Amino acid sequence: MTDTKVIRVAQRGVVTLPKSLREAYGLEAGDLLTLLDLGGVFVLSPRQSEIDALADRITKSLEEKGETLESMLQVLREERENYGD
Repeated sequence: MTDTKVIRVAQRGVVTLPKSLREAYGLEAGDLLTLLDLGGVFVLSPRQSEIDALADRITKSLEEKGETLESMLQVLREERENYGD
């Protein structure tokens, strides 16, 4: 079951996490959190996001294979044309 907490946005956008959550996850002043905006649903995580690092690894892998954004878009256009037949 989800434990819902209500927090208030203070001046300059400051929010305070409830003490029970800070203690449960060992959060201290200065700790970094990752905030994901999923179309207006905010997910706050005490773990660092790996999305950027994953995107960088995928980009590097594709570049090493000679792929570019334009080459991938061209393949996508060709595939779309095949579905139109």
